[in-house]
Amino acid sequence: MDAQKTKSIAKLSVFTIAIMNVTAVVSLRGLPAEAEYGLSSAFYYLFAAVVFLIPTALVAAELAAMFSDKEGGVFRWVGEAFGKRFGFLAIWLQWFQNTIWYPTVLTFGAVSLAFIGMNPTHDMALANNKIYTLIVVLAIYWIATLISMRGMDWVGKISKIGGLVGTIIPACILIILGIYYVATGGPIQMDLSGSFWPDLAKLDNLVLATSIFLFYAGMEMTGVHVKEMDNPSKSYPRAVFIGAFLTVIIFVLGTYALGFIIPKDNINLTQSLLIGFDNYFKYIHASWLSPVIAVALAFGVLAGVLAWVSGPSKGLLVVGKAGYLPPFFQKTNKLGVQSNILIIQGVIVTILSLLFVVMPSVQSFYQILSQMTVLLYLIMYILMFAAAIYLRYIMKDTPRSFRIGKSGNGLMWIVAGVGFIGSLIAFVLSFIPPGQIAIGNKTVWYAVMFGGCIVFVAIPFIIYALRKPSWKDESGEIQPFHWEK
Repeated sequence: MDAQKTKSIAKLSVFTIAIMNVTAVVSLRGLPAEAEYGLSSAFYYLFAAVVFLIPTALVAAELAAMFSDKEGGVFRWVGEAFGKRFGFLAIWLQWFQNTIWYPTVLTFGAVSLAFIGMNPTHDMALANNKIYTLIVVLAIYWIATLISMRGMDWVGKISKIGGLVGTIIPACILIILGIYYVATGGPIQMDLSGSFWPDLAKLDNLVLATSIFLFYAGMEMTGVHVKEMDNPSKSYPRAVFIGAFLTVIIFVLGTYALGFIIPKDNINLTQSLLIGFDNYFKYIHASWLSPVIAVALAFGVLAGVLAWVSGPSKGLLVVGKAGYLPPFFQKTNKLGVQSNILIIQGVIVTILSLLFVVMPSVQSFYQILSQMTVLLYLIMYILMFAAAIYLRYIMKDTPRSFRIGKSGNGLMWIVAGVGFIGSLIAFVLSFIPPGQIAIGNKTVWYAVMFGGCIVFVAIPFIIYALRKPSWKDESGEIQPFHWEK
């Protein structure tokens, strides 16, 4: 019976996990940011894959395998190593960075909807209109929240269709159009005489490149499926490398496709993807497809937001019921959905979206929130990589169905160490204002970056210090940590 049960569980193939990784990670909205770099953009994608994407997937797989029978996710992983306080910080950051990320990705959705019209000049003017962008951002977000309130059935169906229609298919179309454009002699706007190696002496030029780390964020989610594979010690690394390869190919070719048709000086972080599609469709005399792709991309944004609205907030609810959040945040609706957390999340998104009125442009707003998201998420990853190494020593006898290295801790030090150092470097660089974008007053930039990090990291420590025994929901007990037994 046990053998039969094991067989039924271990049903995910290498290719299935690889595609799940691609689906979880790939997003087209960030391609214009890297198209700024021309040929050298490929270096950044490969560099980030080696120092972040692959280490994240492998480390998360080992941690998920260690604690597959215990809930809590990153709260469990970091908490086992460094205590409940830092475990709570980790899961708080995983949730809160998403809350900051929503206005950023929804800005892209608003721009996509602006390009539904057939007049490019009017479309670009609408996309740059702060009031329009603010209204659409808030409308899409609250629609996503209301759908999330309906439960995971709705979220799952819309997310699955949206991921295919709004991300995978448009990515393939963009790459195919780029190849056709070059093959048929279209005028290439990218400087092909440039170097694959970037000018690392210019620190401000590296700031936009650090956003690639956020492109690759989310790979840790598939680590929970490691026990559902046959021979995970060999199968999972293969899936990781296949998924990483496909992800890098999509990003590199998609970025080059934009660079081929849009001059570097005309690249805009929020509009260039849609402009690129517009230009390609004009080239093949099919401009009528522009509104279709714009709707598809906007639908993909809604689907992506749905997947993330319901995920991290659900993890926060589980930890909250264990006594880490006040009862107000533990309230659920009749479907068991974390309604109050979603409402608070929506209020924060609304307040952040009002930054439109003080930032000089939609593009600068997009960049400043992107960088804040990167900063907070990287803190969580730094904790995760450090925890993986430390747990090799304090829980060395704990069974691991997936393990980095057959014996010893050397390979773990290399993999997690590279991830830790790469995340730390990207974290430091993310404080530097980008040279390519007019961000307005640099004092405001630094105030938001440093102040935001201090405040958002301090909040979970304050909540943890103020927690009360009455906050604990007896139905929400989390299994004790190994050092509590």
